[in-house]
Amino acid sequence: MKKNKDEDRAVYQSLAMVTQFGLNMIVPICAMSAAGIWLDQKFGTSYLTILFFAAGAAAGGQNVYRMARRIYGGAGQDGEQGGSKEDD
Repeated sequence: MKKNKDEDRAVYQSLAMVTQFGLNMIVPICAMSAAGIWLDQKFGTSYLTILFFAAGAAAGGQNVYRMARRIYGGAGQDGEQGGSKEDD
């Protein structure tokens, strides 16, 4: 069976989107966790890593939420719903 190029393109776009969601979540978590570990070692504490991990998870969740709203036609920057306007 020969696949259609449009079907292949849709699959690749979906894989790219899933990858972007993952990166938007994991990068802030890793960066904030690393900062928390470094600060814990510097100041001799043991709780900053947990706090920074939670902050990174919240930031990652916000990134994913913003991306999903942008992709699936949520409110734009001016507060209007939908993707495009039709002129009368």
